[in-house]
Amino acid sequence: MRSTDEMMKLILEVANLDERIRAVGMNGSRTNPNVPKDQFQDYDIVYVVKDMDSFIQDPSWIDLFGKRIVMQTPEAIELIPPLDDGRFAYLMLFEDGNRIDLTLVPESMADSWNGGDALAIVLLDKDQQLPILPPSTDQAYWVQPPTQKLFDDCCNECWWVATYVAKGLWRGEMTYAYDHLSIVREMLIQMMNWKIGIQTQFSLSTGKNGKYLKRFLSEEEWKRFSETYPRLEDHEIWTSLFVLLEEFATYADEVASTFHYTQHVVETDKVLSYLEAVQRDCYA
Repeated sequence: MRSTDEMMKLILEVANLDERIRAVGMNGSRTNPNVPKDQFQDYDIVYVVKDMDSFIQDPSWIDLFGKRIVMQTPEAIELIPPLDDGRFAYLMLFEDGNRIDLTLVPESMADSWNGGDALAIVLLDKDQQLPILPPSTDQAYWVQPPTQKLFDDCCNECWWVATYVAKGLWRGEMTYAYDHLSIVREMLIQMMNWKIGIQTQFSLSTGKNGKYLKRFLSEEEWKRFSETYPRLEDHEIWTSLFVLLEEFATYADEVASTFHYTQHVVETDKVLSYLEAVQRDCYA
């Protein structure tokens, strides 16, 4: 695998040798001092360019970065509608395991090349046209304290969507039930984030999809959370659903107590009784 120094040298060499590329920026995890470094980190690179169509019409120029295993160009995909925001990206995984997510930005968008992301640094600016950025920080991604409305909405979504899980299980629609269980889990993760925020004075991020949650949980807490990921079997999904709701209620009580919030949006006992009745009917 090419080293970080080799990759950064290559990224800048390509830019320096092509007069159409006027500036280079980097954002993402490699600019975040709080993220552990490893071999799977992407190089999130932005090239600010002139004559952008010439790059897109003849993509052979990206071969300079090495032999690829697979590539995706999100703006050229019909299956998932693109953002159509004037940018064009090449997401490239190379044979040596390195990955570059390279985005082209036209010169007319130089002032906003980083899309407002505070995790950004300038690597090259041939014309001194990019704005001066403050030091890269992940503060924009830190867990934020909930308002009463956000807390209420999270509770409502959790308990409301739980009834869809039950409906799917009663009908034998396993994938429908499983997908809605994932939504319930998202609400649990949100409530866990708020609890962790309270413990850390809201001074950090738990990462996308809660990927750093384990760092802040006890062994028992992590074990209980792990039980919310079942196989695609009805009995296991039922068990995970009730574990999810029990955990959610526990975390919600702690968050509500801290902020002196009321829990009046959902009558949880009624929802639990409904779910238990549907479960009994499944196996009657």
